[in-house]
Formats: sequence, structure tokens, C-alpha cells
Amino acid sequence: MKLWYAKASPFVRKVLIVAHERELIDKIELLNAAANVVDPDKGVITTNPTGKIPALVLEDGADARVATDTSETVLFDSRVICDYLDSIHDGKRLTPRSGSKRYEIMTLEALGDAIMDAAVGNRYETFLRPEDKRWDKWSEGQMLKVTNGLDRIEANWLKTLGRVPNMGSISVACALGYLDFRYSELNWRKGRKGLARWFKRFEQRGSYIATRHDS
Repeated sequence: MKLWYAKASPFVRKVLIVAHERELIDKIELLNAAANVVDPDKGVITTNPTGKIPALVLEDGADARVATDTSETVLFDSRVICDYLDSIHDGKRLTPRSGSKRYEIMTLEALGDAIMDAAVGNRYETFLRPEDKRWDKWSEGQMLKVTNGLDRIEANWLKTLGRVPNMGSISVACALGYLDFRYSELNWRKGRKGLARWFKRFEQRGSYIATRHDS
């Protein structure tokens, strides 16, 4: 398998953590991509027409029914890739196969992804967009999504995060790691002691340490 990636992306990190947790990382060749929303990497576009990362190119003959216009089978985005990686091992699934717990964890994953979406979007607005074209109200709205999401996790989702990783907790960990990486001034731990305690344990995992962001 080949993975288009950039280490600054929290969505790429999510895939890499799953690959480590499922002991699949040695089966994945990493293809470095230029993470540029204005001028997407041409190599990535050949596999994902939107130019977004991560994108996973499967080995020839892999059992995945994905419509592409090339001879390769490609999976995107991070949620699809993580689900695939979670399906090709014999251990306990990061997302349960059925039952109410499945949807509980999927919803937590969606919340973690939404926090990442908002934080990454605001990073583009405040760092990449020319200063005279920036929209402060839009940025405030994105960061409100981040803080509201964190508050909801603190109030309602600590039990679901648990001590054993699941797909929801991995997504949340990647969101928190990205906030530490790009938004250290936010001080997200303030007023969220439960979430901070949980994250302190999670960030000691080998999969988290091995996937630290690069600047």
C-alpha cells in the first residue's frame, strides 16, 4: 500500500496512528505530498481528484470496490482509509461492527473530525490567505466550533474516550495534538481537566509518539 501524506496534517496522523495500532505501518509506503490547497500536489491529483490528503493506493488485486478511472484502487478520505485498515487485521475492531456502541464511537469520531476541519480551515484563513482578504468573523466561527466541540467532549464523552483506543478517541487525540501544534495560545486544557487527564495518558502511546507533527 502507498499513502500520500504530509506530517502536518491531523487527518494523515489519524491514519498513521491506526496503522501503528494495527501493526500495519510496515506495509505502507509513505509518499510525501506538498500540502497546498491553492496548488495541490500533481501526484496526489492522479489518485484523488480533489488533491486532498491522505489518499491510500491499494495493492493490485485488493478486495475493494472503489470506482476509479485508473488501474489502481484508491481510498480517500481519512475516515474511509481508517475503516479499511481496521478491517484487515484479526484483532478487536476500533469501531464495533454493530450495535449502539458502533454509532456512539462513530459520532465521537465525527466530532473529532469536525474539530480538526474547523482548526485546519482557520489555519488556512489566518496563515495562507492574504491579510487584506481575511474574514475575522469567519475565523471566529471556526474557532467557536472548536471550543464548543471540546466543551461537549468534556461534558459528555469522557467515558467513551476510555483507556483503550477506539476510532473516536483516536480522532479526538489527533484534534488535540493539532491544537497543541498550531494553536498553543488557545490553552484548550483550561477548564477541561477530564479531557486533559485523558489526553495525558493517550499521548504516551507509542503510536502517538511515532506520528508527531513536523512544522
